[in-house]
Amino acid sequence: MARQAEVFVRSLEPDEAQRLVKVTRTTRDRVRLRRAGIVLASVQGRSASEAAAMFAMKPQYAREVIHAFNESGFAALDPKWSGGRPPRFGPPVRETVCRVAKTPPQQLGRPVTTWSLSKLVEYLAEHSKIRISTESVRQILRTAGIRWQATKTWKGSRDPDFAQKMARVLDLYDHLPSDARVVCVDEFGPLNLQPRPGRGWLPARRPARLRATFNRTGGVRHMFAALDLGTGQMFYRFRDRKRWTEFLGFLKQLRTRFPRGNLHVICDNFSPHKKAEVVAWCQANQVDLVFTPSNASWLNWIECEFTALRYFTLDGSDYPSHTAQEAAIAGYVRWHNKHAQPKRQFAVDSKIRRPDYLPNCESFGGWSGTGWQGRRRAASTLDVTRYPTGRPYGCSLQRLVRPKVGVAGADLAHSDGLIRRLPVPPA
Repeated sequence: MARQAEVFVRSLEPDEAQRLVKVTRTTRDRVRLRRAGIVLASVQGRSASEAAAMFAMKPQYAREVIHAFNESGFAALDPKWSGGRPPRFGPPVRETVCRVAKTPPQQLGRPVTTWSLSKLVEYLAEHSKIRISTESVRQILRTAGIRWQATKTWKGSRDPDFAQKMARVLDLYDHLPSDARVVCVDEFGPLNLQPRPGRGWLPARRPARLRATFNRTGGVRHMFAALDLGTGQMFYRFRDRKRWTEFLGFLKQLRTRFPRGNLHVICDNFSPHKKAEVVAWCQANQVDLVFTPSNASWLNWIECEFTALRYFTLDGSDYPSHTAQEAAIAGYVRWHNKHAQPKRQFAVDSKIRRPDYLPNCESFGGWSGTGWQGRRRAASTLDVTRYPTGRPYGCSLQRLVRPKVGVAGADLAHSDGLIRRLPVPPA
């Protein structure tokens, strides 16, 4: 067989030669380094066989690299990665897998309430004639953004004045008055003595163990807490009961701590908060009780602080006495106040900021009977200028997810469900 003619790189300009040397010295890609080295060896007068031997490659590979460089220049040094083999399952199969996974099994005739990967594979093979492994199903669901999540409950508010009360609370959050204090007040508890599950950094397969049996002989205690939005600090008191007398005493302590100006107290609709004696004292001492809508305590900013308090002081604990438990809580509150920052930007990107947000319009039917009359009255609180037809719409909340709260003083972030608009018929 005739010997192949030697192949060499074309003549390079000085700047091209300097660039080629720089590539061989700085690149971290092995393929790019190998190709640049073969080209540089050819520039120095080595044959394709000699240049290939320097990198333990075949002479034909070196000739292909030299030809490509002569035709494309430095672009030939970059590896052209292929996309790999095509996916085994196309879009129709992937859509079927995702659709079945998001459908409750009982609606498909299965005697279970949730899917497992193996049961999902079995159903696909039986009804859709799709032969697929559990790992492929897992990867398809992950790529589609479908995750294994816990189901939680959420109670919608049935307060007929929901929009007005929420607007009042959000206005205080967004525009703190300069001549008054805004504090969020709530009860935390009941605090009993029992082992509580928690999490911690422990050796693998050696979790911490707490006693499983206990007797609640120590009774319960209650914690009254207040969050000052101007400073971000918390104030608290422990009491044996949480009647209106204890709540009034806590308000008097807050009034003593903040003696000047009005005191806006945001609280829920717990009956002791609305006791006549409490309301009378507040009116006489410049204390404004701002109530959240019923079943909407998530609007109270102190709730996220309670989540952090429970996570860092109660989870994974087994206190021997109320004294030890209250000392731990007090230590955390002191640490929290030392690192506190003023509270700003409550649920900025949440759907509760929409002018037409309503928790669930089915409850509004109770104002004047269920049906369109209730929805019409609910829709009357909306801004009708936002709709091109000039007619307001009622809202029916189809799904709500429990609001996610952070720890260590993080703001409360709401995750609301899909809202379906229902047109209001003509009167």
